[in-house]
Amino acid sequence: MSETKLTAETRTEFGKGAARRIRREHKIPAVLYGHGTPPVHITLPGHDTMLALKHGGSNALLSIEIEGDSQLALPKQIQRDPVRGVLEHLDLILVRRGEKVTVDVPVHLEGEAAAETLVSLEQATIALIAEATHIPEGITVSVEGAEVGTQIHASDLTLPSGSELSSPAELLVVNISAAPTQEELEEELAEAEAEAGIERDEPEETDAEGAEGESAQSGDEAATGDDGAEG
Repeated sequence: MSETKLTAETRTEFGKGAARRIRREHKIPAVLYGHGTPPVHITLPGHDTMLALKHGGSNALLSIEIEGDSQLALPKQIQRDPVRGVLEHLDLILVRRGEKVTVDVPVHLEGEAAAETLVSLEQATIALIAEATHIPEGITVSVEGAEVGTQIHASDLTLPSGSELSSPAELLVVNISAAPTQEELEEELAEAEAEAGIERDEPEETDAEGAEGESAQSGDEAATGDDGAEG
């Protein structure tokens, strides 16, 4: 994964009020720490930082330039507005070239499993140990033709070059089971509705049934009329 250069500015104001002012200027408050150095409070350019995280996510390698000095860092914690999703604050941890770090890498599935199967991705990410400057963007797992009962564990994954598995080897990543039938789906839906206290309305009589009832009633009334006439 390539590094993204960001020009930062040191800051001396703290607190919610200062953070709001920084964000109004389309910048992001952040703190940089690691390797036993004291934390450095900085501001980052909002748009460029957003693009870097959009591409690399929590494993984006950032080259932070502060007053002519450049340092490599990885996002440690990303805070976003829960409603708008915009960046609010970043915790960045310092790394060195050649240094190995433990990161969570996304798992991607490819291929089509056998017919009438259900493919379950049990783990969306896998923990790997990799060089800070060579973090894989993801791990691809093929389920092409996989039959019911197939299980893929962490130890079965083909890891990117230079990476080591950090997750437990026996961790279940992908599980292939039989696809549920329509009856099973309806039963599950009924159980879920019952647990939620949802009651289904009984179906109303159809027009045909209503017409049949009216026809029978008319026939009875006609028969009664005929009996009266004979008397």
